[in-house]
Amino acid sequence: MSRETIVLDHLNGQEAAARLVAGRLEDLLIDGGGPRIGTIYRAIAERPVKGQGGMFLRTPDGPAFLRQVRGIAPGQALLVQVTGQAEPGKALPVTQKLLFKSRYAIVTPGAPGLNISRAIRDDERRDMLLQIARAERDEIGEADLGLILRSSCADAAPDVIAEDIRAMTDLAAAVLGDAEGAAEVLTEGDGPHQMAWREWSAPADIVTEAGGFDAEGVLDQIALLQTAHVSLPGSASMYVEPTRALIAVDVNTGADTSPAAGHKANIAAARELPRQLRLRGLGGQIVLDLAPMAKKDRRQFEDALRAAFRADMTETALVGWTPLGHYELQRKRDRAILEVPS
Repeated sequence: MSRETIVLDHLNGQEAAARLVAGRLEDLLIDGGGPRIGTIYRAIAERPVKGQGGMFLRTPDGPAFLRQVRGIAPGQALLVQVTGQAEPGKALPVTQKLLFKSRYAIVTPGAPGLNISRAIRDDERRDMLLQIARAERDEIGEADLGLILRSSCADAAPDVIAEDIRAMTDLAAAVLGDAEGAAEVLTEGDGPHQMAWREWSAPADIVTEAGGFDAEGVLDQIALLQTAHVSLPGSASMYVEPTRALIAVDVNTGADTSPAAGHKANIAAARELPRQLRLRGLGGQIVLDLAPMAKKDRRQFEDALRAAFRADMTETALVGWTPLGHYELQRKRDRAILEVPS
């Protein structure tokens, strides 16, 4: 029996996937019901927003906003890809830098080159992967398509990797060749079950039967996420509370009154924070109101926070300290917010 378990089920009528490590819920993907991240549109440019350096676009799923535009005229058709979850009342965030991502390969149109994940360190394996990539690229003959081989290629069979590369390059070629016309969805982003296959590549037991969330204890652990309170080792705790402007995180020492109580609580919060943000589907601006600790201990806290987020697949910028002693982060909104009825 593997240490990891992946459960594919539904939550509140939406497709969902959960990853457990030694029985503890470590990640949760839920279909938000709106346009999925990775969806590619043929969109129509509508009006520029000069003050924000962007342009509103028309898509079949509503307005989208493209940043840093140059040389695009209203009425022009262009290919864009959804990059995150839209905030309520706001346009979909999109980019012209398309990515065609699968379990083993990422195809990057307009960014030619062959790259292999740094996590694969065996020289013989890297050479073999490079040969596969070159052979597939030469066969396709698309010089403008870049290719990244992911860390999951470390143990995969060569023919499986080659097939994955072929599928992504074929999809990229088909989409790029369909750039003219009215606004249209060209390819839909991956749902939670497909994303679980794509991103969770470690050996695991797979549970696909209906009711798997209940049988594997996932629902009980999701219930703990209904409140802002998060228990930490000892008597420490933190509160994770979304507001309209930002995510506020308050760290408390509890009954521990020792001189090192604040430092210990903050280190524990740093280690737990990525997991809580993942499971709750939270992103945007995050402000940490930490327990009192000496300034000399800040470096150790930063190291613990950096190490914790290193294993997290969501892009998160550790911004730094404010004059009031708070710590700020900026996290990409790349998943649906967990909404569980109380």
